[in-house]
Parts: sequence; C-alpha cells; structure tokens
Amino acid sequence: MWRRANPEQRRTAGFTLVEALAALAVMGAGLSAIGALATTSLRAGLYAERHLAEIETARKVLGGMPSREALPVGRLTGVLDAHDWQIDSTLAGAPAAVGDSLWTPQRIEVSIRSPSGAILKIGTIRLRRQATRK
Repeated sequence: MWRRANPEQRRTAGFTLVEALAALAVMGAGLSAIGALATTSLRAGLYAERHLAEIETARKVLGGMPSREALPVGRLTGVLDAHDWQIDSTLAGAPAAVGDSLWTPQRIEVSIRSPSGAILKIGTIRLRRQATRK
C-alpha cells in the first residue's frame, strides 16, 4: 500500500484556480498589447510606403515640367505610375523690375492623387521673364 509521508503536502502543492486565471489574464493583456503594437507598426509602414511613392511621383513630375518660358498659365494634367497629377500655373502678381529685366512671379501648384485616393500638394513660386519693351 502506498502511504503519504505528509498529508498536508497535497493542500499546498500547485496553484489554485484563481491564481491560474489571474496568470492567464496577465498573459492575455500582454499579448493584446503586443498585437496592437504590431498593427500600429504595420499601418505606419504602409503609410510611409504610400507617401514615398507619392513623393517619388511628384519628383518625376517636377523634373519633367516645362521650362519657365514654356510652362503655360493654366492647367496641365496626366498620369504617371498609376498616379494622377495636375499642375496649376497662375501669375502671382504684377511684374517687378530686377536689374535690366522684368520678372513676374508665377505660382505653381502640383497635385498628385495616389491610387488609394490620398492627395499630395506641393506649391512653389517661379520667376517668369516678361517680354522686353523697347
């Protein structure tokens, strides 16, 4: 026959049900926090990737933009790398004399719409040479 050396040993060995449930709750909270962090990191990575594609497309559009004299006042549109782009050009004010030449500021606004619908706008000012008067 088997006999126990210490009958009190059975009551103190192991964990109670409450302790086990508390440990599971702590582990669940920790795992859910890790999951939330992973989701946030994934979203940030995808946003950065989309934004980089928009910036790269804007760089290509600006690089291929006509010269000062060739860029008409008005709107140019097109599609590049599945991104719709638009260049709006307006005269920003009255001509100002700079040295012997007359210049007028030309406002340029480039808009890039990504396939997901996000819009990136870049605005700048160019100086445009006026026709010389004699």
